[in-house]
Amino acid sequence: MSALPDEMQAIVLTGHGGLDRLEWREDVAVPHADAGEVLVRVGASAVNNTDVNTRTGWYSKAVRGDTNSAAATGYDGASDADGGWSGALAFPRIQGADCCGEIVAVGAGVDPARIGERVMLRPMYRPAGAAESEMVTFGSERDGAFAEYTTAEAVNALPIDSPLTDVELASFPCAFSTAEGMIQRAGLGTERVLITGASGGVGSAAVQLAKLRGAHVTAVTSPAKMADLVALGADAVLDREADYGSDGFDVVLDLVGGGRWPALLEALRPEGRYVTSGAIAGPIVELDLRTLYLKDLTLIGSTRQAPEVFSDLVGYIAQGRLRPMVAQTYDLRELRAAQEAFLAKSHMGKIGIRVAT
Repeated sequence: MSALPDEMQAIVLTGHGGLDRLEWREDVAVPHADAGEVLVRVGASAVNNTDVNTRTGWYSKAVRGDTNSAAATGYDGASDADGGWSGALAFPRIQGADCCGEIVAVGAGVDPARIGERVMLRPMYRPAGAAESEMVTFGSERDGAFAEYTTAEAVNALPIDSPLTDVELASFPCAFSTAEGMIQRAGLGTERVLITGASGGVGSAAVQLAKLRGAHVTAVTSPAKMADLVALGADAVLDREADYGSDGFDVVLDLVGGGRWPALLEALRPEGRYVTSGAIAGPIVELDLRTLYLKDLTLIGSTRQAPEVFSDLVGYIAQGRLRPMVAQTYDLRELRAAQEAFLAKSHMGKIGIRVAT
């Protein structure tokens, strides 16, 4: 194996704000694998809502609008104190929650035989010895995959044997683990489920993962994307402005929130379960407590993931049970353009980022 370089190319986030905060650099130091870690040469990454939300500082409680309202310009630094999903971030930061690559070096205590393994990196985890509530998101609390090299705890680098390309494999980690986490939290079985934002990365992942459970899936999307979702496995599709009906669903997987949120609770049957892991149409919603208690509903927030969420997901991928949804692919240095395409919302699935040259 050739010697590793001292410097690498990367897109660096210099602070919360607009697209101008994403800077292309060719002089970033290649990270070192500490004890218990591996160094990964990144093959590919992808764009996620959390990349945009972290860049703009949307997670701040000072922000009340939808995720697109200032996605290109940011929020003028008003959210610096709590703009990351778990609080204030340290800058500069290399984002990129998705990663498929190859282990090229290992730290102390890691079997050198792992060098050369093709791996997918767990996008969210609890650090060893940390409190139960503490979680780290790859590309947020630690540097991610918008760079030629990155590090990860060895336990969070899962080997993958698959004929899929690096870009296709990199379309899975963040979106599919978010969807799998929601589904596992809901305990979804052979039930009727309504999925909002179904054409996005997490939504289209949820359609596939719900079908693995034998669920009857109703996907909410725009008319232009309905046929694609039926081809992906949805049993029924609804327009975003359609009437969801009353008492028709056992589970709602919601990524949208916003003004139509009360209709989602009305759509649940008595003792139904509502799970959310996003609020792209806005985080502030109106709750009629009578709907909640008279229907005996369960409301579930879903962010933190048990280790088996990602290991189960990698197993599904290795078995060929999931279909990658890559709409477009950009080179790493084109990340700004990739985010602009992502914000246009004309695609279905994921926008891939090619890192290895």
